[in-house]
Amino acid sequence: MEPMGWTQFFIVFACCSVTMIICRVAPLFLLKGRALPEHVERALGFIPPAAFAALVANDLLSPNMFDAGLWPAAIPLLAAAVVVVVAKRTHSLLWCGIAGVIAYALLMAIPL
Repeated sequence: MEPMGWTQFFIVFACCSVTMIICRVAPLFLLKGRALPEHVERALGFIPPAAFAALVANDLLSPNMFDAGLWPAAIPLLAAAVVVVVAKRTHSLLWCGIAGVIAYALLMAIPL
């Protein structure tokens, strides 16, 4: 397989740039000053938590998570449970991060 030449690179770069502008920038200009229906605004509000949940689930759950044993697989899940409890009580991203790091470190220090 041949390496990509500069011509092909610039074609791909231009296509990606045009696509990014159309998908990201154009809606901002087209919707500026317009009110969206309430159900659309409510639906758009679910995008950040859904994206974050997908990233977290990808790190917590994997097909080979139990290969090293039950305890190594349970450590991230238990640390995540601590973060959920802290999030419910404090509603603070800072405290969630601190609690998660401390919980993970303490659980990793337990020899089993």
